[in-house]
Amino acid sequence: MKYTNIDFNGKTILITGGAGFVGSNLAFHIQNNYPDAKVVIFDAFVLGHFKNLIGFKGEVIGGDITDKEAIKRLWDFKFDYIFHQAAISDTTVMDQKKMLEANTNAFKDFLDMAVEMKASIVYASSAGTYGNSAAPNSVGSGEEPENVYGFSKLMMDNLGYEYMKKYPSMNIVGLRYFNVYGPREYYKGKTASMMLQLGLQLLRGESPKLFKWGGQKRDFVYIEDVVQANIKAANAKKCGVYNVGAGEARQFNEVFGLLTKNLGVEKTVEYIDNPWKFYQNHTEADIASSREFLDYTPRYKIEEGIADYAPTIKAIFEKEFNN
Repeated sequence: MKYTNIDFNGKTILITGGAGFVGSNLAFHIQNNYPDAKVVIFDAFVLGHFKNLIGFKGEVIGGDITDKEAIKRLWDFKFDYIFHQAAISDTTVMDQKKMLEANTNAFKDFLDMAVEMKASIVYASSAGTYGNSAAPNSVGSGEEPENVYGFSKLMMDNLGYEYMKKYPSMNIVGLRYFNVYGPREYYKGKTASMMLQLGLQLLRGESPKLFKWGGQKRDFVYIEDVVQANIKAANAKKCGVYNVGAGEARQFNEVFGLLTKNLGVEKTVEYIDNPWKFYQNHTEADIASSREFLDYTPRYKIEEGIADYAPTIKAIFEKEFNN
C-alpha cells in the first residue's frame, strides 16, 4: 500500500539503522512499492540484524553513526531522502556521554548532509521526551525526560528546530514514536515490545510477568503505522516534530488478554514489583497535529495489530525455541 503521492522511483534514499526494526520495515516498504528507487542502508549491525534484510535488493554499508570515517562513504551518493532511524534505543543505558554522542551529536552530521545534498530528512525521536508528564502527551509541553535516552532525543528535537529555522526551504521532520511493535523487532532482544516478549513467554509455557497490577497504560502503535508516518513525513505540509502513536492508551492487562486470545494459550499473569524509578506509567499521543500536517491516520488499534502480528510471533517461537 502506498501512503503518499510522492514517487520515490528514480530517487536515492538513505536509511540509517536500516537493519533495525523500523528501518528494515521502511526499506522493504519502499522496495515493494517503488522498485526503481535506490535504497542505501547504513547500519552498525548491533541491534539491527542481517536476517532482517533477507530479500533486500539495495546497497548495505556497515558502519557506526558516530564514526566519521565510516560516514564519509555516504558522501559518494547524492541522497534525495534521508530517514535517520539509527540510535541507541535501550532506555536503560546509563552512559550519558555515549548516549548523547550516538543520538544527538551524530544527528548533526546527517542534518548537515541533508543541507548539502538538498535532501528531505525524517528522523526518529521518542515519546521518552515526555517522561512521566501527564497524558495525553503534546509536542511542546510536558517535555521532562526521566532518563538520558529521553533527554538525548529531546536535544535532537532542539537541534532539528534550529535547522528548520536556519533552512526554511528544507523538509525536516521529527517523529516521536510511542510504543512500537510488530514484525522484524525480534533482534532488539530485551528492548523488543511487550507484545513479543509476553507472546513468547506464553508460547514457551511460562507465566508472563507484568508490573503490579497491570494497570499501566501505553500508546501502542503498530509498525505499519510507523512506516506510514515516515513516508508521509518525507513531504510534510509543515516541518516540525510530531507524535506517532495510535492516539489512545491501553492497559497492559488488555495486551495480555489479547495475546492469550490470538495465540490460543491460557495462562495466569504473575505480577512483580517495578524496579525502574523512571518508568513511564501512562503515555498517550496527542496526534492532532500529525493528522493535520502529515495526513497521518493510524490504521491499527491493538486488537487489529496483535491479530496481524500473532502469526509472526508463532513463527518466531517455532523457529527459535521449538526445534
